[in-house]
Amino acid sequence: MKVTITGASGFVGQNLQDYLKVTYEIDTLSVRFLEDQTIKLETDAIIHLAGKAHDLRKVSNPQDYYEANFELTKQLFDAFLDSESSVFIFMSTVKAVADKVDGILTEGIVPNPKTHYGIAKLQAEQYILSKKLPTGKRVYIFRPCMIHGPGNKGNLNLLYQLVVKGIPWPLGAFENQRSFLSIENLCFVIKELLRNETIPSGIYNVADDESLSTNELIELLGTSLGKKNRILNLSPKRINLLARLGDFFHLPLNSERLQKLTENYVVSNEKIATALGKSLPVNAKDGLLKTFKSFRK
Repeated sequence: MKVTITGASGFVGQNLQDYLKVTYEIDTLSVRFLEDQTIKLETDAIIHLAGKAHDLRKVSNPQDYYEANFELTKQLFDAFLDSESSVFIFMSTVKAVADKVDGILTEGIVPNPKTHYGIAKLQAEQYILSKKLPTGKRVYIFRPCMIHGPGNKGNLNLLYQLVVKGIPWPLGAFENQRSFLSIENLCFVIKELLRNETIPSGIYNVADDESLSTNELIELLGTSLGKKNRILNLSPKRINLLARLGDFFHLPLNSERLQKLTENYVVSNEKIATALGKSLPVNAKDGLLKTFKSFRK
């Protein structure tokens, strides 16, 4: 089977190539949205990772999200429908459903994205689902939560730097639970979908089996570094007051950052786990420890 990957130079794309090349012929496709362009696919499966990631600094032009995440996906999916390819995997996001989660996020929740990033991804999902699939074709829409792994220098690296410097974690009094996704588990799921023709098309959340609190992350970071953790249980009222002052004086801790650090965001992977009929190869804590250890290199 020949597998073509867009966005192959990114973190997920590089790891996925290494994971799949043992079994499949891998090709990469560089794409970007152009008016009236024609895309021709000569492959058995297309894994569409390319797109514009969420901009935490909020300086991006909103139109960029719709061109990269909706219009480009639309063009690529139309090319898939006109081709001999049999599998299309689209990397969407849990942010296409909700920025905040009360309870557990499942595929049955009615989407209500709040950002241009999430809205554009949802529009791409809706376009894909609006098309009738020809016989013999399968389509999978993935909604992953926070993906991590060796080589990923994202938000987890910020917590790592805090522990390395011996700075106490001041938000120990906040109780939360978050889902994460090991890159190894994501690659495993994709490989299983490629090989198993009985798994039905549709939308699938992708997450590790277990969720963890931010306090547990700090403890794991300490374990990976051989350091004693310092978690402070400061009054949430005082912390919220400091965050509001941060809004006004543009301090490192503000209300938005506090919300991100302490929010609940638990994602159910029950649907994909049931479809696979197999356990994920890496548990949440082991996967995070692998990521943390890679930061030391």
